[in-house]
Amino acid sequence: MRYLNLFFAAMLAMSSTLASPGAHGPNGEHLDGQANATGATTTVPRIETFTEAFELLGHLSGGELSIMIDRYETNEPVLNGVLEVQYKDLKAKAKFHADLGDYAIDDPKFLAAIAKPGSHALLFTLVAGEESDLLEGTLTVAAAADDHGHEHGLSRWLLAAIATAILGAAAVFVTRRRRQRKEV
Repeated sequence: MRYLNLFFAAMLAMSSTLASPGAHGPNGEHLDGQANATGATTTVPRIETFTEAFELLGHLSGGELSIMIDRYETNEPVLNGVLEVQYKDLKAKAKFHADLGDYAIDDPKFLAAIAKPGSHALLFTLVAGEESDLLEGTLTVAAAADDHGHEHGLSRWLLAAIATAILGAAAVFVTRRRRQRKEV
């Protein structure tokens, strides 16, 4: 019985190594990664900025940079404005989507430049009726989630745990057989 207890203790200790560096959850997320302040992980690059007149929130996903603009004081959406975004020497004019109330950049060259990992300083030029404003912000793009340098097959930790389990079971079996022979 003592060997069985040792076996289960060893298996319990080994279970922590199965969620060691590189372990993945059911949706492919890293289990060893640091969670953000809310406890959820975010993989979509976002940008937030504001001036005295306007506030802007954008996210890069689905093949576009989607941007929502509100009036800073009232949170009233800014609809049907003219928005241009500049990154280094690239400029792109945003299309307004009346159904969603957002502005979208879908220029492939512009998106390719800002989708690279790193920090990208963007300058937004907004004209809304008689008002105009410049908003500056930084879009931070993390390295791709799948670009972490290890395979998703059976890891050496898992193989070591399986081998340990088999050896532990064999040790328990051999010990019991020896006891049975001594008793006979």
